[in-house]
Amino acid sequence: MRPPGLILMEERNQQPIIIKKVVKKHGGHHGGSWKVAYADFVTAMMAFFLLLWLITMVSPDKRQAVSQYFKHFNVFKETASSGTSVMKISDRDMNLQKVGKRIAVRETVDSNLTPENLMKRLNTAIEEKLKGLRNHVLVDIIEGGVRIQIVDLEGSEMFSSGGTQLSNRAREILALVAENIRDIPNRVAIEGHTDSAPFRGGQITNWELSSSRASAARRELENHAIEPARIARVVGYADQELYVKLNPRDPRNRRISIILLAPN
Repeated sequence: MRPPGLILMEERNQQPIIIKKVVKKHGGHHGGSWKVAYADFVTAMMAFFLLLWLITMVSPDKRQAVSQYFKHFNVFKETASSGTSVMKISDRDMNLQKVGKRIAVRETVDSNLTPENLMKRLNTAIEEKLKGLRNHVLVDIIEGGVRIQIVDLEGSEMFSSGGTQLSNRAREILALVAENIRDIPNRVAIEGHTDSAPFRGGQITNWELSSSRASAARRELENHAIEPARIARVVGYADQELYVKLNPRDPRNRRISIILLAPN
């Protein structure tokens, strides 16, 4: 007689073993992984077109500076010194960094410099650095922008008599003006004016004289790093726009006007 436990185990061993194979089916054709890839593609395209839009909003000179920065970017260069690798910054990279800093400074100035602030800035610089020539410079706000007028005084002229040669005092004034308008983007108009005294110099009249003096002032500004592309116009008005209308021969009518044009 077999023990009950043994009979039960034998009966179990006689039953067939059934193995089930479970196949998991994904919903839809190829599953949903394509949706993730498509979402990544759309996101990348959106970022790309956003970058293109931002580039178009930057002024050409800033865009060129940024382009040159990344084109030649190589901050560190390796040089061998006593068997040791030394990292140093090249002169070109330093210049590119300076360009970037100038752009950042210009953007800050652009956002804060109103015509009133610019006039105050110019007057402060004139008071501090041109004490002996203060009366030669007049700064005011006009409809088209901020105007800086450099005028003659009795016995103290900005140009040689009847000529287009800048005096030393005129060069000093123009250098200061250039220093204070160099970092702003406003375009510049330069106007020449004479008094009503008839000018007899061969075929030259006050029209030619005023135009030539305005052009001489333009060249001096450009010599002090005012970009030529910023010059909007250079014109001579002869004696048609007098500063002292009641006295057409007043020396203050002989002047150069530098106008920082308001942005369009």
